Amino acid sequence: MRYVVLVSAACMAGRWCMGMNGTDSPVEILLAEDNPGDVTLTRKALEEGRLANNLHVATDGVEALGFLRQTDEYADAPRPDLVLLDLNMPRKDGKAVLEAMQADEDLSRIPVVVLTSSESEADIARSYELNANAYLTKPVDFDGFVEIVDRIDEFWFQVVKLPEG
Repeated sequence: MRYVVLVSAACMAGRWCMGMNGTDSPVEILLAEDNPGDVTLTRKALEEGRLANNLHVATDGVEALGFLRQTDEYADAPRPDLVLLDLNMPRKDGKAVLEAMQADEDLSRIPVVVLTSSESEADIARSYELNANAYLTKPVDFDGFVEIVDRIDEFWFQVVKLPEG
């Protein structure tokens, strides 16, 4: 598990910078992604954004659930405000993570955005059946990735009012 504190370039330049729901606290984001290239793209896209955030990376579904449940080595992990979830991961895939989250009253309250390369109608339908809040297909270029992450930021942290804790 890697912990990365990201403060956007806009924040560092003294422009607009805030955490979730207008607070000064950074947003806690869990990225469940096994592809190092996609982790790098997500990290860079978040750095380009307007949102102060802490990005936590789990490279498979087992790590993601350990982080979410705050078990063993993740006992001190913060509760994420948002999960960005890839479906195609080793050991335990994203659908299994969604199933586990749906079955847990506490975890089921955390918003989940499926961010995956799969365009399969079956994957889309199953993700929503398992209470994913959104399903996005990963763009292949950096500018598209930045745009998607900016839209996630805008919707989940500027438009929507989420419960605390």
